[in-house]
Amino acid sequence: MLVVYVPVLKGKAGEFYALAHTSPAVRRLIRPVMELVPDDQVRDLLETFCDHAMNYVPDHMVLTVDCGALSSARVLEGDVGGPVARVSESLGLRGRPMSPVFRPSDRAGVLSEVAQAAAEHGHGACLRVSVPGADAETVPDEGQLHALLASVRLEPEEVDLLLDAGPVTGPSRNTLTFRVLDALTALPGRPWRSVCLASGAFPVNLTGFPRNRATPVVRVDARLWRDITERWSGTPLDYGDFGVTHPRMPPRSRGRPDPNMRYTTGSYWQVFVYPKVKSGNDDFFDLSADLVSSPYWPATGAGTSWGDERLEDCAVRRRDKAGGATQWRAWATSHHLAVVTSRLARDGVP
Repeated sequence: MLVVYVPVLKGKAGEFYALAHTSPAVRRLIRPVMELVPDDQVRDLLETFCDHAMNYVPDHMVLTVDCGALSSARVLEGDVGGPVARVSESLGLRGRPMSPVFRPSDRAGVLSEVAQAAAEHGHGACLRVSVPGADAETVPDEGQLHALLASVRLEPEEVDLLLDAGPVTGPSRNTLTFRVLDALTALPGRPWRSVCLASGAFPVNLTGFPRNRATPVVRVDARLWRDITERWSGTPLDYGDFGVTHPRMPPRSRGRPDPNMRYTTGSYWQVFVYPKVKSGNDDFFDLSADLVSSPYWPATGAGTSWGDERLEDCAVRRRDKAGGATQWRAWATSHHLAVVTSRLARDGVP
């Protein structure tokens, strides 16, 4: 059975650039979730997000939009509606279809906005449930699910169920495996439109990574998904991860990062970090040249993804500028999307 890939991406420019340049083969296998990253200027944040969606999301791609990290308060003084309503309206005016995310912990006002957005766009919604842990909400029972679905005025067949296991590391993998299985068992069986397990294993940041070489990081999120699917006999699970980022919302960035590339290679990320020695970000040219000549460069080379084309351009100096953090994130995400979908299509594993 075909496994769909659900990348849960931060709704920043780099991630949108990566979506814009996905190949038809990748688009057929992904159902992207975009999380709005909090900012002091909420109105500007929403407008920028919607402009990026209009300019960069491929035609006919339904974007699952998660406003859960934002305050549910009104966006403007005297305005009716919070972020979900405003994003739904703005994307509708721009002709971009969306599916809103809702949670068991959402207040009645948010659920009402989700219901309205789902009705206006006609693409259902996504129920995001956290796997219970030390600080996570409990799995909703039959009565709570019935009330939730009634609040958003949708049938289970119109809802994608996203089970969020959050951050996973090697030591936490076994414990999390049992928690996920318990959560899947506890969720009352319903004919959901889809069921996805998502987790993330990329580190919080690149502090402490060695410079001038690649450092392997195990994709424990992919291994957790395989652990679960080998034990789970219920509804087949789609695969979700957080791309090349940590699952939690990032703190406000300070300064410019060292040139880096989070490069997905099968069951690992190879993380390249180079110190700033040359002017601008010219050290990234050296990083790219080393990556392209390394054992981690795929046999398909620049044909692997749009991101790999840009990396090869940097490696052979076909570009005047080496880009910055936004471009590096875009290229890494582009490569990651291509690698994961290729593995799922070929081997059925991420």
